[in-house]
Amino acid sequence: MLSLLECSMPLPASPVLLTGNDLVLREWVHADLPAMVELFDEPDVAARTTLRSPFDLDAACAYLETIDRSRAEGQRLHLAITADGHQPLGAVHLNLSRGTMGYAVGSAHRGRGLALRAMRLLTDYAHQALQLPRLLLEIESDNAPSIAIARALDFRPTGDEPERVQGNGRTYSWHTWAHGAPAIRRPPIRKP
Repeated sequence: MLSLLECSMPLPASPVLLTGNDLVLREWVHADLPAMVELFDEPDVAARTTLRSPFDLDAACAYLETIDRSRAEGQRLHLAITADGHQPLGAVHLNLSRGTMGYAVGSAHRGRGLALRAMRLLTDYAHQALQLPRLLLEIESDNAPSIAIARALDFRPTGDEPERVQGNGRTYSWHTWAHGAPAIRRPPIRKP
């Protein structure tokens, strides 16, 4: 097993920091490794994601390396959900080429609307700042909380065939939900 000192990450260039909805979404840092273990080493996360299980310090270090590499390559954005910019309560991510998004909130922090508020903030950022025209959520049909979040954010089922994904010893069938960029409203043209 690795110690915290054995897992060293290069510092990311131009970190992303999103604030709003009484949240701060920030880049993951090396000091977050113990919090990652606390958040992601639980049955609900293992059942709904392809994160390694058990999610121990070795898994957290490997995940942080993946986060750093994918960000440096311009592939994905992974942010910690915090209330104050410090203690991670969950995570959101965005695949920059496909527009797929996801989230996880630690069991001790559920029931506070964190996922909805964080995903609303990330959705707005993806459309407005990154100019992504279409965003996608991939949700299992029996995941009622995620379906409720998708609906609250105005995501709609695409009707595409479910995507089958292998992970943590089981096969997932993810249904795709889409969100288009809001239309730009222009003031009416007034004739003299």
